[in-house]
Amino acid sequence: MKTNPRKLPAAASGVFKLGGDLPVYRLGFGAMRITGAGIWGEPKDPATARRLLRKVVDLGVNLIDTADSYGPEVSERLIAEALHPYPKGLVIATKGGLTRSGPEQWAPVGRPEYLRQCVELSLRRLKLDCIDLYQLHRIDPKVPVAETLGALKELQQAGKIRHLGLSEVSVKEIEQARRTVAIVSVQNLYNLGNRQSEAVLDYCAKHGLGFIPWFPLAAGEMARPGGALDQAAKHHGVTVAQLALAWLLQRSPVMLPIPGTASPAHLKENLGAAAVRLTPEEWSEIERASR
Repeated sequence: MKTNPRKLPAAASGVFKLGGDLPVYRLGFGAMRITGAGIWGEPKDPATARRLLRKVVDLGVNLIDTADSYGPEVSERLIAEALHPYPKGLVIATKGGLTRSGPEQWAPVGRPEYLRQCVELSLRRLKLDCIDLYQLHRIDPKVPVAETLGALKELQQAGKIRHLGLSEVSVKEIEQARRTVAIVSVQNLYNLGNRQSEAVLDYCAKHGLGFIPWFPLAAGEMARPGGALDQAAKHHGVTVAQLALAWLLQRSPVMLPIPGTASPAHLKENLGAAAVRLTPEEWSEIERASR
């Protein structure tokens, strides 16, 4: 018996077309936390991580975000082990341009020859011929961004990358990048407790770029008992985390949250946020509190 996609939890979040031609449900999954502590090494139980990834797809998620630096290499490899051959319509977005020398240590490297190697190795680990969305994980201040992106553009023209995105950038940096390549998405830190990327989000909405907020569940002081977020969560019979995700989804039609977890229970809870709708009054109260 076929499953009705509209009954899957992720489907309730709505659809966004990356690059105008790649449809994904707006509530995705971030695969950073399926690695070891400090985003370093293997998870404690790789079999459980693989089962979680299969559950992600079973619940309708069709956008999984990862990076070669998660592990490093571990997250990409587990995704392939769990899900290859991939179901039709599943978009795996990965990133390159950050190196790892130990737990919680990250350093940008944007040399063209390094990015070419990153793409080739991600293709091999993910068992793909073409990466649907490849994101520059960080701009390297030591390398002209046109050189870095020029290498990725060549790989795109060779058919190894479908769409390109950026991570942790300003509006000025997006505009500079778009002079070299077509950009379809931006992944910046953004949540109810940290809205420093507001201008970037507005730019993405104006130009039809997907905005992928990382660390989407942080709500800061608003999550305290008795606060605006807590009161609205109790009214809806949901958790504060679910309401924080629901707020993100209602904030902009280009918003594509990718909450990550290593827990099946938290996975189901996060996806439950797709069905939560804030009233205009609740929206206004939370908006005032967040600012």
